[in-house]
Amino acid sequence: MTILMFLGGLAALVGGAELLVRGASKLALSFGISPLVVGLTIVAFGTSAPEMAVSVGAVLEGKTDIAIGNVVGSNIFNVLFILGLSALITPLVVNIQLIRQEVPIMLGASLLLLVFALDGNVGLLDGAMLFALLLAYTVFLIVQSRGETRAANEEYAAEFKPAEKGGWDERLPVQIGLIVIGLAFLVLGSNWLVTASVIFAKALGVSDVVIALTIVAAGTSMPEVATSVMAAIKGERDIAVGNVVGSSTFNILGCVGLSGMAAGSAGLVIPASVMAFDMWVMVAVALACLPVFMTGREIARWEGGVFLFYYVAYVSYLVLLAQQSASLPLYATAMTSFVLPLTVIAMVVAMVRSTGKA
Repeated sequence: MTILMFLGGLAALVGGAELLVRGASKLALSFGISPLVVGLTIVAFGTSAPEMAVSVGAVLEGKTDIAIGNVVGSNIFNVLFILGLSALITPLVVNIQLIRQEVPIMLGASLLLLVFALDGNVGLLDGAMLFALLLAYTVFLIVQSRGETRAANEEYAAEFKPAEKGGWDERLPVQIGLIVIGLAFLVLGSNWLVTASVIFAKALGVSDVVIALTIVAAGTSMPEVATSVMAAIKGERDIAVGNVVGSSTFNILGCVGLSGMAAGSAGLVIPASVMAFDMWVMVAVALACLPVFMTGREIARWEGGVFLFYYVAYVSYLVLLAQQSASLPLYATAMTSFVLPLTVIAMVVAMVRSTGKA
């Protein structure tokens, strides 16, 4: 029953996000908002709706470990797994705007969360500041999109089209209905997923935060997986990368911001294990995007393979740590003494070669 509840919750989250995105995007396009703005805001934020639903739902149920673990784990999953998988499908050309603006914003948001979490708590004021930054960022994107190139507008227009005349989703009541039903599914799915995750944690003898960092984080990121992988297959590579970067920024500013406000005066208590390790991994992953994206302004297949390898390595570390395995020290030594240095050397060589070609 617990497995069925988890799978049912996951299905409700993915389905609710799909209905919400469809309803909101068709409604926005009906009012004349450009496909580019819809792609940068509604779709990128809509794919993060499951993370928000689970994090806020967890806070309301008093499970703040799940709330913060879900966000940190989802951001690590977004970059390492989703971008890695998408790059293996096809090398991803990175728009210069992502390198100069969106990735630094994602990195800045990650560092800001790290600073807020240093005292072990993301309070009401911290949450309000993060959410205010999200609103400012959204307004900035809308204003900036007016000066975007024709190519960018055409790419997003091909992916996000207004409702066709005579189509079932053309009418305003239908679009609003999709949004309402989508939100209802998100609330229901988040309740089921959080409840099942707590039961899993107790049955496996691990903490709520480990389940949140792995199973819940991967589950709530399924909309991002579907969006980025399909965009990569279709050759819409700006959307494949932009969706991941935009959703990661939203996870921090939106999910943590709203969860911090929902927690009230008690704030979001940051688990010591997350503060000691996972939060730093999240920042390191965001930082790693810059040199990777700058090597020829693309994510090559081998770089995608490296990203996937590190996600497997990260999850393996969490599993060994949860089991208090005797091989954990050897594993950690191998990663820090050999694998990480070799990866850094490979990245530096790739950047030098890329600079030489330029």
